[in-house]
Amino acid sequence: MTEFWVSSGHHLTQRTEGGGLAVTDELILAYLARPELVPPDEACEAERALHAALMADPRCPIPRSDLQKIADLDARENWEVMLAFRDRLLAARSVEAAYLALIRGGLQGVPGLFLNQLCHLILRNALDACDDPFVLRAAELFFRPQRVSLHEGAVLLADAEVIEAREGSAPLPPLVGMLGKEAANELDVLNDENAWTYWSRSDAFTVALNLASQKARDGLARAIESFVGHLLNAEVRVETRDGLEDPDWRWFVGLDAEGTRLGNALWNGEALDAAARERLLVVFALTFADPARVDPRVGDRPVYLLLAMNAQKSVTLKPHNLVVGLPLADRAA
Repeated sequence: MTEFWVSSGHHLTQRTEGGGLAVTDELILAYLARPELVPPDEACEAERALHAALMADPRCPIPRSDLQKIADLDARENWEVMLAFRDRLLAARSVEAAYLALIRGGLQGVPGLFLNQLCHLILRNALDACDDPFVLRAAELFFRPQRVSLHEGAVLLADAEVIEAREGSAPLPPLVGMLGKEAANELDVLNDENAWTYWSRSDAFTVALNLASQKARDGLARAIESFVGHLLNAEVRVETRDGLEDPDWRWFVGLDAEGTRLGNALWNGEALDAAARERLLVVFALTFADPARVDPRVGDRPVYLLLAMNAQKSVTLKPHNLVVGLPLADRAA
């Protein structure tokens, strides 16, 4: 199997008997090594001692009194957040169980960065046997915000962090500026000819995805199926739809904030204007293999999934919406 997403940290974990990932010391040490937590040169002795103690034993209990000794208030808050997160990881039987507990607990006090990292790791586990670069590139949406560029019928999604770095570090080529193209157009767009290069570039996030192509949409559909199946133990089928023309649609999940907003408007009988329709990038229909898993109010009808870009032409997918938003029968009960 070809390696990918080494930056997820999956090599720092071990699989449990249930197929999840065990929370290991090595995984926690990777968090402690992040630049936000490594004490800077001006850090006080208390913060240095705390970091050293955790590096020696990442599971060691930290008394509240030790945190109160940290002089810098921002640093103290960072450590409070980190230790609360660590404790919730350690209390769970797997990374997946910890992620579900965090989401179902309301996400209070959990930085988005940590959630994205967990999602990255979980998808690396769920897609371990995947050999389709289109699925893997589409799955990056789950943990990497995207910038959207609309050009000649293409809907190009490029990694927002990569684009910001390119825009900030170097001017666009003169020809690009003259044509009015965006930085996303300068990245290689994934296609059949260059798909083989994804494996060596998967941790650079420098491949753009044309969401107007059926392969890209199918890739995102397969990523959603894998995510839902792995986390919720529910076999689902996801298919692309040209629009939302169903007169008997009973449930939807917004895959991002804008998708939720547009879905709510449609649910309330509002018509979408041309600008709103342009922001709606793709509509999926999700169905469950086992009807008994579905809320009776939905029955055998599809659940529609809406992905949209905001007014700034960016997409931040919220995978936890799938966890809390799908109409599972046990949740309805």
